[in-house]
Amino acid sequence: MNYYNEIKEQIINNELVKKIKDYSKNRIDLNTYYNVSKLLSEAGKHYGKGIIKEYAERLSNDLNKHFSIRSLYNMRLYFEKICCNEKLQPVAAILTWSHYCELLRINDDNKILYYINICNQQNLSKRELIQRIKSNEFERLPEETKNKLIEKHKINIKDLIKNPIIINNKNQL
Repeated sequence: MNYYNEIKEQIINNELVKKIKDYSKNRIDLNTYYNVSKLLSEAGKHYGKGIIKEYAERLSNDLNKHFSIRSLYNMRLYFEKICCNEKLQPVAAILTWSHYCELLRINDDNKILYYINICNQQNLSKRELIQRIKSNEFERLPEETKNKLIEKHKINIKDLIKNPIIINNKNQL
């Protein structure tokens, strides 16, 4: 018996099971947040946006778990901004909830789609995604590349070379 190979196999199997469980848990979370967000969106149409505050308080009391207004607001925004958006919908289940919470802060659909694709292709963590967003990676892409991304044309490697310098023109008259 080769003990090393047996030990290695056990560790590899354990890591594989953990990844599968994490993936399954993420899918369940996203499905739950989708269902909740859809209901919150519908409730908001009938009762107004203040319903989120009321539901946060009631859920916290009834379930003995804190539900912040912000988390329920993010769930509703997830439905309205990501799930109902035809441009973003096919890739909606790729990332984790924490990735989506970061992406919800972005107002440009093309920018969101770019970061979703980059996360998917490069398996970015939430922290890596935040770094990419803070470094204005999308903004540094050439306009031609952005147009290719928007129109879903084939992109070459040289298209993804980002401009290392961004000029801030906010103070121009």
